[in-house]
Amino acid sequence: MSIEHKHVAEIFPYDGSQIDASWAFREFGIYGSSIITWVGPVNITPDNLKDFADVGLEIKSNYMINFICEFFDCQPANMRIAYLRQRLLVMIFREILFEKGVETKREGDDIFVDGRKLSISIATASLSSMKIHFALNLEDKGTPDDVDTIGLFDITDEDNNQIFDDGNLVDLVNETVDRFILELETIENDISKTNLL
Repeated sequence: MSIEHKHVAEIFPYDGSQIDASWAFREFGIYGSSIITWVGPVNITPDNLKDFADVGLEIKSNYMINFICEFFDCQPANMRIAYLRQRLLVMIFREILFEKGVETKREGDDIFVDGRKLSISIATASLSSMKIHFALNLEDKGTPDDVDTIGLFDITDEDNNQIFDDGNLVDLVNETVDRFILELETIENDISKTNLL
């Protein structure tokens, strides 16, 4: 499976409409499976909520790194596979944080640092594709008052030095996407070389 990654330098908001099918094609002319990443605020409007459990809740942040993944390799689209890939992406990101000395806790598709919520995520499927939105706070600003949150830029090492900043954010994004794509590709390779019983 070929997956194209595009990191968009322009800052723009995520309002939930980007989870719609073929958004990457409509917005950027990208055919096929893709991962689009960018920095921007998040404020999901009620008409774009996909998770019934989130109805009536505020999902917002002033400053996040956003990942929108879309896959066309499974027809018809499979919601279970979409959620499994979402969890894989979350776990890969946790692995990278661990390698950089950041201890985390995972609850479902949510990542916590020092008991504070770092990420949001949703997976869904349309008639034609499977989609994932995964986003991480960069700063603890503009998030719901009833949620204790943390941003990547708020995380420090033992000497109280900031671990992540604007200088290494894109590298962190690229490393995450590269590992995710590699994992999906190796799964495809393993399938192709496995002798069926």
